[in-house]
Amino acid sequence: MEKINISEKLRTFDKYWQSKQVTDFNNQSVKLVKLKGEFEWHHHKTEDEFYLVLKGQLNVELEDDSVVLDEGDLFVVLRNRGHRLLAAQEVHLMIIEPKSTLHGETIKKEIEKTGSESTES
Repeated sequence: MEKINISEKLRTFDKYWQSKQVTDFNNQSVKLVKLKGEFEWHHHKTEDEFYLVLKGQLNVELEDDSVVLDEGDLFVVLRNRGHRLLAAQEVHLMIIEPKSTLHGETIKKEIEKTGSESTES
């Protein structure tokens, strides 16, 4: 295993909402993603998601609450909990989640295919 420079990895892409896997361990994916705007409501039936804000401010809306994450803050969305992400300005985010988690475009494609905003994975 070689060291990974997160800043360098973030410079390799500029599209929003497309996570890029940078490594994995113990059947977990470590991903980087750039966000701006909002993502649809969804949940993951069997997986928790770990979010670490590297740059910017992220609002995580939950079914009954919301959490504002600033640079350096981390938050875990527990499995089967509806959530959506909102980023007024560009956010750089590290996500750690099981490899099986549907994420990003995969969720959007599932929503388009099923017509449901509550995607299970």
